[in-house]
Amino acid sequence: MNPIALGIFVNRIESICDEMGAVLRRAAFSPNIKDRMDFSCAIFDPKGGLCAQAAHIPVHLGSMAYAMTDIVKSVQWKPGDMVVLNDPYLGGTHLPDVTVIAPMFMYGSCGKDVLVGFVVNRAHHANIGATSPGSMPLSRSLEEEGMIIPPTLLVRNEVILQDVLHRISGGEKGIQGQSYGDFSAQISANKVGCQRLRALISANDTEHYFQFLSELNAYGARLAKSALSDLPNGCYQFDDYLDDDGAGQNNIKITASITIDNGSVDVDFSGTHSQVMGNVNCPLSVAAAAVFYVFRCLMPSHTPGCAGTFSAITLRANKGCLLDAERPAAVAAGNVETSTRVVDVVLGALAQAIPHRIPAASHGSMNNVAMGAEATNDSKRWDYYETIGGGMGAHAKADGLAAVQTHMTNTLNTPIESLESHYPLRVLAYRIRENSGGEGQHFGGNGLERCVQFLQPAIVTLLTERRNRSPWGLAGGMGGAVGENLLNDQLLPAKTVFDVVQGDELCIKTPGGGGWGRV
Repeated sequence: MNPIALGIFVNRIESICDEMGAVLRRAAFSPNIKDRMDFSCAIFDPKGGLCAQAAHIPVHLGSMAYAMTDIVKSVQWKPGDMVVLNDPYLGGTHLPDVTVIAPMFMYGSCGKDVLVGFVVNRAHHANIGATSPGSMPLSRSLEEEGMIIPPTLLVRNEVILQDVLHRISGGEKGIQGQSYGDFSAQISANKVGCQRLRALISANDTEHYFQFLSELNAYGARLAKSALSDLPNGCYQFDDYLDDDGAGQNNIKITASITIDNGSVDVDFSGTHSQVMGNVNCPLSVAAAAVFYVFRCLMPSHTPGCAGTFSAITLRANKGCLLDAERPAAVAAGNVETSTRVVDVVLGALAQAIPHRIPAASHGSMNNVAMGAEATNDSKRWDYYETIGGGMGAHAKADGLAAVQTHMTNTLNTPIESLESHYPLRVLAYRIRENSGGEGQHFGGNGLERCVQFLQPAIVTLLTERRNRSPWGLAGGMGGAVGENLLNDQLLPAKTVFDVVQGDELCIKTPGGGGWGRV
């Protein structure tokens, strides 16, 4: 195929995902989506193979790419339908991440509608009905984490099923109206995606479209094979640990053995701790997202995000372990904290093979803060969720960046103006945490300090990591400073839930990145 034509096709199909994201962000109601941009968009082929994705959230996109095949097989798809789901054991990640899938049909030469693919978006909802505000509870079972949505018809023949929309959003009145509006925005984004994909296919025909997809996957596979072939053959193993699960289990081991064989990669997580009582468990799709992310970083920037790109990578984990948990294990923090530690483990193993291409550990936590309160006579219900950046690990050529989101999250912060206008909170400080990056020939990036004062009573949940074990340095570099959670200057555990009253002050000091090289 003409490489110029293929290049144009790649850019056109990726631009559809970008436009879906723009529609979702502009139509959404909640700060979580419109300000923090906690959402992702992608296109899949009729069998659930990834065709294209926007540069959104790695943990969303990688997990969708891994799980979509099974989702496709579980539903009877019809033109004009959309399906909604969030069940982590049926293709989701954790319950706040809700996925909306729209099948795309075209009239074929056979005289019937032919399924040509799917447009998909996934967005984080700050209220999905959990036992605590913000829907990131300190849970011990999936049922405590909110409403579980198996693959459920949300749109039938282009008509929104209002009873389903009301049930999953809590209705269009009050604070739950944010959720109602966000689901409507997700539906709108998929409609735009279908329109643009239809126009792309109509410019030629379905046969040419599938030919382009075949060439796209072959191109992605070639680029990936070339990049992975640069890695020296061998088996590389690394261990790292989660601080705790919030339910009494400490120092939870994650281990990876990576076998590289002439451009093929096998990642084996055998030896990883069994699933735990707390909520740091995750389905294998989340671990896959972390693995795909790391190896995608080693490929050229123009490598397309498609199924062919990841075809040379396989992964395994023992059923019932932390990374392939079984129902009803709690998973709220697995999607955010455990996925981040999987990245550290895979990078640590690869550092043995290509030490000058791998950075030291970054801050290693999404530093999750969830809070809110039920409605009273004087105030409405509110739910707030935030991830806070930290220090990036240094590498062989430069210091790590300070005060950034790293690896598995690609969200923005909630701007202070938006936070204070939507919630009964006052931001007292938001600044770089000086001297928190690890020392070395190249210094790790500094973390952040974010301090808020409560203007009303509330319930707060913290799900954080790297409060006990420092982000590691490389090549003789020092580790970054561990994080700290403080309520009125009193140290809090890494994972905890507590009540606050008006005037209380919460300060989150995030970890710094590891340093690289001896001073």
